[in-house]
Formats: sequence, C-alpha cells, structure tokens
Amino acid sequence: MESKKHQISVKRTAQYYVLGNLAEAKTIWIVLHGYGYAVEFFSKKFETIVTDDTCVIAPEALSKFYVNGVDGRVGASWMTKENREAEIADYLFYLNTLYTEIVSLRKNKSFKLNVLGFSQGGATAARWVSQTQAKITNFILWASVFPDDMPFEILKNNNIKSYFLYGDKDVFLTKSRVALQKQKLQDAGLAIKLIPFQGKHDIPEAVLLEQVEKFGW
Repeated sequence: MESKKHQISVKRTAQYYVLGNLAEAKTIWIVLHGYGYAVEFFSKKFETIVTDDTCVIAPEALSKFYVNGVDGRVGASWMTKENREAEIADYLFYLNTLYTEIVSLRKNKSFKLNVLGFSQGGATAARWVSQTQAKITNFILWASVFPDDMPFEILKNNNIKSYFLYGDKDVFLTKSRVALQKQKLQDAGLAIKLIPFQGKHDIPEAVLLEQVEKFGW
C-alpha cells in the first residue's frame, strides 16, 4: 500500500538570548546564527557592542541536533532542503512572533532596529526582512548569501541600509560565490555596502566593533 504524506501545524517552544536592557535600549539588534551553532555561544560574539543604549537579541533556530555523532555538543539549524517551504514558513512565523514579544516588553515602542544574519542565518534574516512589518534601519549580511528568491525591491522601497561583509579567507563564501553575489546585487540595482575583511568564516570582534563605530550601527 502506498503511503501518503500529510502535514499538521504544531505549537513549538523556542528560546532566545538577550544581552543588555531590552526595555530601555535605543538600539536593538536581532542576530541570527549560522548552521550548527548553539545560540548561547553565538550570542557571546556580540557582548562587546552591548551598552546601556544597545541590546542584542539572539534567537535560536527550531531544529536541533548533535553536532558530532549521537552525544555531546548540540547545534541548531534554520532549515534543510527537506520540507523547505514549511520550514521557511515556520521560522518566519517564529521571528514575527519574537518581534511582537520584543515590542511588548519595551517601554518606548520607538527604537533603531538592526538585523544581522551570519552564514545560514543570513538567508533566514534576508527572508524575514523582506516580509516583516518591522521598521528596520540596517540589514547586515555577514559571510552569507541572499536567497535566490530575494525581493530586493523591499530593501530599496523601505530605505533599509544594507551591508555585505565577508572574510578574505572564508572557505565557505569563496571568491567565486562573492563574485556571484556582487553580480546579483548589481543586476538588482541595490546600493549595498560591500565590506571585505581579513579573516575566516567568523564574526571577529575587532571587525564588528570597527563597523559599528564607522557606520553608527
């Protein structure tokens, strides 16, 4: 007898980490981790930019797994090629729900919002930015690529300042992939700031600090 696939929506419990004073910060960052990260450790990469006026929020992807074998360190993933559309819909709903939670915990509903996506979290962040009602000031794509179905006109129409950072020794985001991204951005007519740095597939503290100060993130 042939089996037939069915799908149902279920309630999930997600976790996120907050660095800084969410209720009163003037600038809020939402930062999305890469494949295999535990958000508890990914969030530490942003400790250096937290101030009395700056808060960082790091949500963890819904799918978790043992990084090595069947025990030990646990990482998370935003999606795979399996059930792709449903997983995208799930994480978009999750991030929209998180944003509503953020606003509800604020004393002042007005704040500057920066969104950063690293590696796998870059495409995730780009998709969320393209459909959210949140007013985003800066979108930072770090060591990642835009999804093929990215509606770039959203970034232009909403006056979102966009940045693309990549390391010169990144083994995942190779020179050829960077070149393809540059061509895609050029074809879309998107004025995005390209920022190469000396480093690997990572978010170096010094580079992050330098760019925050340079661009007023």
